[in-house]
Amino acid sequence: MKNLFFIISVVAVFGFISCKKDKLNTDPSAKVAFSQESVLFDTVFTTAGSTTRQIRVINNHDQKIKISSINVRNGSASQFFLNVDGSPGRSFSDIEISAHDSIFIFIQVNVNPNFATSPLVITDYIDFTVNGNTQTVNLEAWGQDAYYHKPTNALKFVNGGYLAYSTVSSNTNVTVTWINDKPHVIYGWLVVDSTQTLIIQAGVKVHFHQNAGLWVYVGGCLKVQGAINNEVVFQGDRLEPYMQDEPGQWDRIWINEGSVNNSIDYAIIKNGFIGVQTELLFGNFFAVSSQRRLRITNTKIQNMKKWGMYNIAYNVYGGNNVFSNCKEYCLAITAGGNYTYIHNTFANFWSKDSRTTPCVHIDNHSGTQQIPLDTCYFGNCIVDGSSGNELELDMITTSTVSVNHKFSYCFLRTNISTADPLHFVTGTNKINSTTAFGDPATYNFKIANTSGAVNMGNGAQTDAALFPMDLKAASRLSDFSPDAGAYEFP
Repeated sequence: MKNLFFIISVVAVFGFISCKKDKLNTDPSAKVAFSQESVLFDTVFTTAGSTTRQIRVINNHDQKIKISSINVRNGSASQFFLNVDGSPGRSFSDIEISAHDSIFIFIQVNVNPNFATSPLVITDYIDFTVNGNTQTVNLEAWGQDAYYHKPTNALKFVNGGYLAYSTVSSNTNVTVTWINDKPHVIYGWLVVDSTQTLIIQAGVKVHFHQNAGLWVYVGGCLKVQGAINNEVVFQGDRLEPYMQDEPGQWDRIWINEGSVNNSIDYAIIKNGFIGVQTELLFGNFFAVSSQRRLRITNTKIQNMKKWGMYNIAYNVYGGNNVFSNCKEYCLAITAGGNYTYIHNTFANFWSKDSRTTPCVHIDNHSGTQQIPLDTCYFGNCIVDGSSGNELELDMITTSTVSVNHKFSYCFLRTNISTADPLHFVTGTNKINSTTAFGDPATYNFKIANTSGAVNMGNGAQTDAALFPMDLKAASRLSDFSPDAGAYEFP
């Protein structure tokens, strides 16, 4: 009998607790708590929507609580949109939260274009009515109007796949100029078609959606005309802080043959799959042609998911560039061509996951087909990184195709033999010394006075004279011993 009384008592106590938890708390002092009192969306391009933010609404009481209403204050005119516990909308009623439980509210914002050239500040509020009290969560988004380039055509491949694209203009034989008034946002592929020229002026920001890219097709021409401290920036369209150093957000800048005037000057190209790919698409590998030329200067390519600069049977002249921190190669030269790189810093300190490839790769073949590497000259350059060997030479020599590459006054991190005076100019290169970069993790590749690259460059001949100013506009002509790489100390 005593045991039965004990059991009944325990059941009664638990029943009382359960009933208490199920009872609605109507005390006017009872409120809900929030995981955060304000929700901020960083820059969102107009009409492009945003990523989703979330808050948690928490009931810290011993009884369930009812939220009589949840409303976006500006109602249907608001640019914010909610999903409350799985239901979309801007207005909700009678939402119950069990004792010591919570619900999630997901928030999106769509910014309407107003054709302004500066960011907009969009604000609104989520009002919660609980037991006659109003509680508020602040909403704020920075929005910016932009030019949008969305696919209008589809190219069908032999394998059945499709490439969605648009062109810079519907007209042929036209020059299109982008000025620094609003950003450009690219979806799919934007094509500079044959006989078209795209000029991008200083300060323009180009944003690519996932898998998007810029394709300078056979016969097209690209001219990027940035300036010091006013570079043209190519990056993804995700502008949240946690995406600022995320690679692989877009595809690449892809340049084919047909123009002698492709140029990129003072650009920052970051967070893509491949930075710049120059490729002979339809021509003869063995023909030394000026009709596939790119001049790239004063440019940074960094944080690519695969390669930084990818050259395939092309003519490239590069100076004062920094190619850094890529998953595989910072520079890949393949299938021959003509290349001159002067005062470049190639530095691979990729740390997001493992890396098995060196910083720079050079070859003179495509599969088993041997192709002439007509010119391959590196002067006053740095090739460095976090592995023991950052230079890879994959050369095939025959009676008709010889090995042609030369490193002169370069700082090299390598375990390959540099004893061949034909390809490594005797007494000029420095092997496996200390570069003393500022901070590779933040892409600071300026050198300290303890760097082995200091005063080791060629100033008496032509290399420094071709680029008398370094990437930060410091003079190299104060002495006859410029520093190797893109930066002069200090």
